[in-house]
Amino acid sequence: MDGLIIVDKPAGPTSHDIVQKVRKLVGLRRVGHGGTLDPDATGVLLVTVGQATRFFPYLSGHDKSYEGAIRLGFATDTYDSSGRPTSPESLDLPTAEDLSRAMKNMEAKVLQTPPAYSAKKVDGTPGYRLARADKEFTLKPVPVHVRVFEALEYRPPLVIFRVVCSSGTYIRSLAHDLGRDLGCGAHLHTLRRTSVGPYTLEMANPLVRIEETAAAGELSSVVLPLEKLLLHFPAAVVSPEAVHRVRNGAQISPVHLASGFPEGAASPPGSALCRLLDGDGRFLALAKFSPDGESLRPILVIG
Repeated sequence: MDGLIIVDKPAGPTSHDIVQKVRKLVGLRRVGHGGTLDPDATGVLLVTVGQATRFFPYLSGHDKSYEGAIRLGFATDTYDSSGRPTSPESLDLPTAEDLSRAMKNMEAKVLQTPPAYSAKKVDGTPGYRLARADKEFTLKPVPVHVRVFEALEYRPPLVIFRVVCSSGTYIRSLAHDLGRDLGCGAHLHTLRRTSVGPYTLEMANPLVRIEETAAAGELSSVVLPLEKLLLHFPAAVVSPEAVHRVRNGAQISPVHLASGFPEGAASPPGSALCRLLDGDGRFLALAKFSPDGESLRPILVIG
């Protein structure tokens, strides 16, 4: 069984807990997840099974969208509601106009410092372990892009928000930084991931549904096959005679394709990728165009 299960993660279990659950259901060790969600967060979690675990470098870069609530008035040491307040509560909360302006100002490419209580490592040790041990340490800021950060509703002290951001963005840090900029303190109250790239909540399966389909022997009904993944890359159909070349990782040219190169797919040359399919539409490999754009070299071959 190879493919992607889009899980609607409930609050409580860690992302690793979800992976362990899926491993038991599918009877395979080769299961992974992309885009960790905090235990209290819910929503879209991508879980790959079998050969699809090799797709993560190409799935993990997708933008993500979230909805949730930010609590104004005080910050916490974890930047969310599970932490301890780091200051007295402020009753001097912003107006809707000041809130909107501050959130708009955060829509940018920035260097964001991850929360101390995070899985980011310092000399091999996760930050949350160092924080729990009251160790002094510094996490390096990382480049992120906040494309949309807006208030859907303002019910002081709660801000119901929506955000669209690049992979690697910590929404807890976004909430904390908003409170700092407003001068009143803030922390993340609730969070639900609504999409990862093209994969949305409408496509996600609650754990109970995944368990039910597994019990009925119909688990494949909730697994997106390899052929339905990486659709943001163009596809080319390999001629029957050249399938063995692809499986051996050999370079191929237009003469080996039944469909020819996808138009404009090799731009810019040397960096563009292409999905290679057989005549029945089965996924064979992900290939990279040569610097001259005249050939393709398989870089991820499905055996």
